Amino acid sequence: MKTKELVLMALFMGIGAVLHMVAPPILFGMKPDIMLPMMFLGILLFPKIQYVLVLSLATGVISALTTSAPGGQISNLVEKPITAFIFFVLLLIIPKQINMKITAPILTAIGTAASGAIFLTMALYVIGLMEGSFIALFIGVVLPAVLFNVIFTIILYPIIQNILQRSHFTFAIK
Repeated sequence: MKTKELVLMALFMGIGAVLHMVAPPILFGMKPDIMLPMMFLGILLFPKIQYVLVLSLATGVISALTTSAPGGQISNLVEKPITAFIFFVLLLIIPKQINMKITAPILTAIGTAASGAIFLTMALYVIGLMEGSFIALFIGVVLPAVLFNVIFTIILYPIIQNILQRSHFTFAIK
């Protein structure tokens, strides 16, 4: 692992943590997880298994510490690594010829939806409210988070990519 890559990923996690803490709750104390697109950007820029592991564990811990959702601490610790590796596998199976400016938002939508489903399943199981709550929370919290994260990625990914290219920073996916 290169230090400059770890520093950049730590910067992504720091930005994501601050945005996650200031995001207002949407429904029942649950708020969109803004750390997800930052984790996804880290995976897009550095698609190596060791980076995905470090990034997902760091994101899970920070999300668990900053969550306001009931049952969210355990759910974040479990959900982030699973989501990160789902995203990573999808990234690996996509042909390299496809433009990443198009692929990144699509992967972010899939990753955010998977993250939300896993998180809600875990959180509702932990607090014991599984009956009927999942669909309402998925529609009320996860789908707006998917929309927000996709827009966030559409705006941020090209900017970060441009900055890294101008600074002669080498990364795997262009």
